[in-house]
This record gives sequence, structure tokens and C-alpha cells, in this order.
Amino acid sequence: MSGCLFCDILSGDKRSGIVYEDEHIAAFEDINPQAPVHVLVLPKRHYTGLNDAPAETSGRCIEAARRIASEKGIDNSGYRVVANCGSDGGQTVGHLHFHLLGGRRMKWPPG
Repeated sequence: MSGCLFCDILSGDKRSGIVYEDEHIAAFEDINPQAPVHVLVLPKRHYTGLNDAPAETSGRCIEAARRIASEKGIDNSGYRVVANCGSDGGQTVGHLHFHLLGGRRMKWPPG
């Protein structure tokens, strides 16, 4: 999809820090990390947000986040997976993505 930053990254135009990839999902390091581990996990197919994606797609993203958490060594200490939905939810890129955050103690409420 033209004009989508994440689609551009996935197409190779702006390939950056890929840490996981399979047929349906890709994940890369966030360029503005909010924790020692901050990875964006997203479907390769463009969906604007969580409301537009089939449950199977979200499930694949969550499973990928679990694998990455294990690879990054934060699966036992704990981590957070977040999907921001819409402008009031803090979504700044119109492509469904999940933030995998870990490597430090998370605060609550988040914001």
C-alpha cells in the first residue's frame, strides 16, 4: 500500500532491523524504543488497525511476539504486548501493529 511507512519497510524500500519474519508476519526494532526491548510485530498484509483485521491475523502476531520474547530472553521476567487503536488510542501509523515491550519493569497505568 503506497504511503504506508510499514508497507514501505516490508517491501524493502526502507528495510530496517528485521528480527522475525515468516509467510504472514514481520517484526522489527522500534526506531524510538520505550524499553530495552521494543519490537513492532505486524502482518505483512495491510490492515489499518485491529478493527479491520481477522482474529487469525492478530493471533499470528501474538504468537510471533511470544517467540520473539523468548528469543530476547524476556519471556520469564515478563513483557507487555500492546496494540494502539485509532488516534485516541495512540495509533500513529495506520497499519495494524503490536508493540512488544520488555527488559524493564512496566508501570501501570500506562498512560
